Amino acid sequence: MREWKERLKNKCPFCRQLVSSTKKEADRKTMKRIEVNDPVALRQWGYRRYSEGDYKGAFEYWSKAAKLGDAGAHYELSHSYKEEKGGVEKDEKLELYHLEEAAIGGHPTARYNLGCHEWNNGNTERAVKHWIIAATQGHDDSIKPLMDEFRSGIVSKDDLAAALRAHQAAVDATKSPQREVAEAAEKNYRKVPY
Repeated sequence: MREWKERLKNKCPFCRQLVSSTKKEADRKTMKRIEVNDPVALRQWGYRRYSEGDYKGAFEYWSKAAKLGDAGAHYELSHSYKEEKGGVEKDEKLELYHLEEAAIGGHPTARYNLGCHEWNNGNTERAVKHWIIAATQGHDDSIKPLMDEFRSGIVSKDDLAAALRAHQAAVDATKSPQREVAEAAEKNYRKVPY
């Protein structure tokens, strides 16, 4: 933020080096991180492969990141098994395994999706538990099914109120003056040329 306010060159918040100005330089830095098994870099490179249509490559990078415990990679692998992308066959058992691993790792959308899976299989109580956990992690979409189940009498007023309070606390925890300034800066800042 200080760099933006004082019109200094942007630096990485982690390593404090100047942000790459070319795609080639950024790729080199990312590959350096991949070589040391950085799970976030592996997952991000998987996204890139996926966006370029290389589903098999994306699957391989996400698999490596998942082995290192990356919840986001587990979530992406669950989609790969659901959509049959990356040279993998549809496999509900592996899809659910990776969805559960992502949820255990704190991925709120994975938790929400587990709730939807349980609801579709008639396990309403388990679905509600998943949606409550997702709501407490700040997941907005989990509120609607909780409200629906409240209207049908499955979720108690106290449980719904607690979930809504926890949801609001999670959302509030992500707000700060610095984040608001950063969001405004991002809207006004020129995009990196890659």
